[in-house]
Amino acid sequence: MVDDAEPERLGLQYLTLAYRVRKVVDKHMTSSGLSLARWKVLETLEGKGSIRQKALAQELGFAERSVTQAVESLASDGLVERTADPADGRAKLVTLTDEGAAALAAGSKAGAQVLQRIFGTLDRKQRASLDELLKIIDDAAGGN
Repeated sequence: MVDDAEPERLGLQYLTLAYRVRKVVDKHMTSSGLSLARWKVLETLEGKGSIRQKALAQELGFAERSVTQAVESLASDGLVERTADPADGRAKLVTLTDEGAAALAAGSKAGAQVLQRIFGTLDRKQRASLDELLKIIDDAAGGN
């Protein structure tokens, strides 16, 4: 007999595991020089090209202040460049630098290695099942 609390228990187990995996990935990526959060900013810039800070914040789903702090830190490390937007001098455009692209590649490689280590423990059939389950959960949570 299935306990009525089963979905809640599974949900909490999922959240705990997702947090643990995120911490492991972040730690592994940070050891290669780029945290997961900083990687996400650079990865978004790689896909979008030059973008206003406000649009970057919206794209990431972060508060503008958080993105401003992240961009300032990345700029001080030479990973992004901030310039005035020619269409509106008050706005700032953020662009990935060559050094940022290299850091993004290194961070991506480090992240891929740890994810391969974790999810590579599953065989092909288990990965296909997990993929299907994650899609169902994402749909139920209002995913795209």
